[in-house]
Amino acid sequence: MMYLWVKVFHLLFMMSWMAGIFYLPRIFVHFVEGKKAGQQVERLAIMGRKLWNFMSIMMVLTLITGFGLWFGFGISGGWLHAKLLMVALLIAYHFWARKRVIEMQAGHLDHSGVYYRWANEIPLVITLAILIFVVIKPF
Repeated sequence: MMYLWVKVFHLLFMMSWMAGIFYLPRIFVHFVEGKKAGQQVERLAIMGRKLWNFMSIMMVLTLITGFGLWFGFGISGGWLHAKLLMVALLIAYHFWARKRVIEMQAGHLDHSGVYYRWANEIPLVITLAILIFVVIKPF
């Protein structure tokens, strides 16, 4: 029964983290395009910082509960190693986004709105791979 509770919270924290990861690049897009149009974008920088802080808490809780499932309940298999690689890529993306948040705080982002729209697709592809590994367990 404890396994199911840990799994529920792992999924909840993961969904919250992913919501932030999917939304933060949209803030980057609005920041870049708003600044180009001469609009006030300071509020977007504040929103981005607050969202990143929330995402970071959710990421840590996701990792804690994920390791709890792995070590506490003996989950194993080739699919898990592939999933962990994808999780490492999501963590790298998370910190890539942090660098962009810092740039926003300084009042600039160095790429176009199109760049950030494409960058927004990266976590979607990684998340799809994770779902395939967890649900289908191809190896």
